[in-house]
Amino acid sequence: MKRILIIIMALAVLSSCDDFLAEEPRSEMSVDQFFSYPSHAYNAVNILYRSGAPTFYSAGVYAGSRAMLGGYMSGLFDNDYKGQEVHVQHSQNLTLNGNNLAGYFDGSWDACYLAISRANLAIAKIPDTPNLTSDEINQLLAEARFFRAFNYFYLVKTFGDVPLIMEAYSSLEDLYVERTPAAQVYGQIVEDLKFAVDQGGLANIPMPENGFRISKATAAAVLADVYLNMSGFPVQDDKYAEAATAAKSIISSGNFSLIEHGATEELSAYNVIRNSDTESEYIYSIEYDASISENYWQPALSYPNSATAWGIFQYSITNNAYKPMPEFLWIYDEANDLRVQEKQYFHSSLTYMDEGEEITKTFETSPYLWHNDEALFETGQNNKDMVVYRYAEVLLIAAEAIAQSEGVTSEAIGYLADVRARGYWQTDRSAIVAELTGLSVDDFVEEVWKERLRELALEYRIWSDVQRTRMFPVTSETNKGEVSFENVVGHTTVWDKTFQESHLLFPISENERQRNPNLTQNTGY
Repeated sequence: MKRILIIIMALAVLSSCDDFLAEEPRSEMSVDQFFSYPSHAYNAVNILYRSGAPTFYSAGVYAGSRAMLGGYMSGLFDNDYKGQEVHVQHSQNLTLNGNNLAGYFDGSWDACYLAISRANLAIAKIPDTPNLTSDEINQLLAEARFFRAFNYFYLVKTFGDVPLIMEAYSSLEDLYVERTPAAQVYGQIVEDLKFAVDQGGLANIPMPENGFRISKATAAAVLADVYLNMSGFPVQDDKYAEAATAAKSIISSGNFSLIEHGATEELSAYNVIRNSDTESEYIYSIEYDASISENYWQPALSYPNSATAWGIFQYSITNNAYKPMPEFLWIYDEANDLRVQEKQYFHSSLTYMDEGEEITKTFETSPYLWHNDEALFETGQNNKDMVVYRYAEVLLIAAEAIAQSEGVTSEAIGYLADVRARGYWQTDRSAIVAELTGLSVDDFVEEVWKERLRELALEYRIWSDVQRTRMFPVTSETNKGEVSFENVVGHTTVWDKTFQESHLLFPISENERQRNPNLTQNTGY
């Protein structure tokens, strides 16, 4: 049973108190009147769970999700409907700019700044809301500041320098805000997340154990990721030690663990991730309940468009909107890595009964992690949460950050070995440790990057890793499982397009620039 119902409402939504409704019509309710009861403060924070960047993980059947854009940009993921979804075509062809995708980038920009505006208002008003305890104030402020940071993190990774707006209210003179240097934006993100970690009074437990509300570990995991990104493009500020500290604060708590494999491949850890919402590996999940807000079309994206004609699904259409290209799948050692085996992360066949006859369909490799029997065959509605940060990623952040700040220590080796050993399930962990021991820092860090590609394949980290490291993964059909890295600038993609320096950031919509003439465009667009 889910323990938190995320309510989508504008800040003008009223309390259910009849007396309050009698005092003020909805259309005349001021902001100060809205923050009159504890429930108002909670509502102001609850909406942040469904505002801005968190919504970018939910997918439409044709366009996919906004979180998939980087995968398309890399050229390593495709979309069966890219013929009509121009953001996919322009990303793969490296022809995107502030005009041809103005509306698309407007959607991201506007949604994030709406969420930031809501967070700013909540942060300003929650401390003065009557009848809230100090613990409640700290908790709600921590959540609001987390989501403000989370939205700015998306913006700064996507666009680089962006306006840093911290006030709840803006005068007409404040409409034309200039772009703030990325380093300063990152500084504010760190400040917000450190508040949530150190002063917010949040529990350091898996999010499912925290009523599906943000926990201290959620903020610490994003903080570790922020420090990792600050250490690369475009800020290039060495924050590896800070990233290691944030990641180790989660690890040392003892409250998190990797999901273990069951007795069969059908009961593997990866199938648990596919089916379960309540594991101690989950650090940040976007919660869904189909009776309130379903997880949109993710199950329908686990099959190609051709599967629509089979007539067996409750969804009206299917679409392989995040189809892994062969060059991506070659990152896996087919003989040893469980993650690439059939019906783990991916699949290419389905067997079902039709009027007593067993039928098997084969198709191009599609994400299996989003397959949901109930949604596909019974309800057409998906209750499955989207897991954004897992303990596996925290271990990989710690391994990379420790190696970069302390060297290739046994601790760093152990964290990487933990994740790899689960994937290489028939290889003894001690053999993996032995292979990693003695590597140089650069070679070890590349091993971490490889494992991030394999482990986080469907969690949309590929492009942000290319951005921050400026290195692109190169694979080979004849040597599957081996990955080398070359400078992304000058790399030619599977679509025969060559990355330029400008492609490390996305363009700002020309619509936004017309509304705000103080917004300069990113170089190269």
